[in-house]
Amino acid sequence: MKLVRTGKVKQVYEVDDQTLEFLFTDNISVFDKVIPSQIPFKGETLCRSAAFWFQVLRHEGIPTHFTELVPPNRMRVKQVQVISDYDRITCDTTNYLIPLEIISRHYVAGSLWDRIKSKEIRPEDLGFARGHQPKYGEELPRPFYELTTKLEPVDRLLSREEAMKISGLTEVEMDNLLELVAKIDEIIAREVGERMLIHVDGKKEFAFDEKRRFMVVDTFGTADEDRWWDEDAYAEGKCLELSKEAVRQYYRSNGYFDKLTAARKANTDEPDIPALPHEQAETVSELYIEMFERITGESFR
Repeated sequence: MKLVRTGKVKQVYEVDDQTLEFLFTDNISVFDKVIPSQIPFKGETLCRSAAFWFQVLRHEGIPTHFTELVPPNRMRVKQVQVISDYDRITCDTTNYLIPLEIISRHYVAGSLWDRIKSKEIRPEDLGFARGHQPKYGEELPRPFYELTTKLEPVDRLLSREEAMKISGLTEVEMDNLLELVAKIDEIIAREVGERMLIHVDGKKEFAFDEKRRFMVVDTFGTADEDRWWDEDAYAEGKCLELSKEAVRQYYRSNGYFDKLTAARKANTDEPDIPALPHEQAETVSELYIEMFERITGESFR
């Protein structure tokens, strides 16, 4: 096999001209930064969680690129073109990675909360009545979808029009894509609701197959891509973070996030992200194992 791409948390190998193999490492990243710490068993939990969801979608009749799990931390998938030159993508292109990430939000949390506070996003944009003041953890009146770049060094928010332009999607295809995201989120909520989890938000990625039909690709529904809260805690008014968000909060609390944000706004050199303390890394490892079991209903060992 040939190594063809190294991402923040995955290595991608070419098995043949139709098949790729993902190796899920124990790396962890936040704010588009790879933390210089290893999280024991993280790669295995993400790989097995993603494989679980791909098999759920297969049962639901939703096409994906998944072909097989290679235990403990590898999976094989169908290969599609990765076209970084947007000008080469048209509404007739087939068998390619759609260069977008689709973020679906169901509660006020994370960066959405930051942008509400800074007035970058108005409550009425989210479906709230004019004058309503959202609270952290509040359920949104309707799902809120955002589109970002996939192949650029730092994810960039896009308007619907710009997203269609760089991805080659037509108006109808964009509508169908968002409807598919909504359907997948309904499946996720149904599955994890049985295990007292709330699916707060998450991202999904897609490709077109050789007949220009949508396929779900990369990974989704894990403790990395998605945000989860404990249902019992939420009923008591607490938003108990059960995802990588716990790591983001660590870097917010120690001041790193503020320094990074300031550097990006000023277009100056970004500060290196410090390693997690050993005890924190062990706690995060335990969280990933717990979340694999709660998301899938399976035992990790």
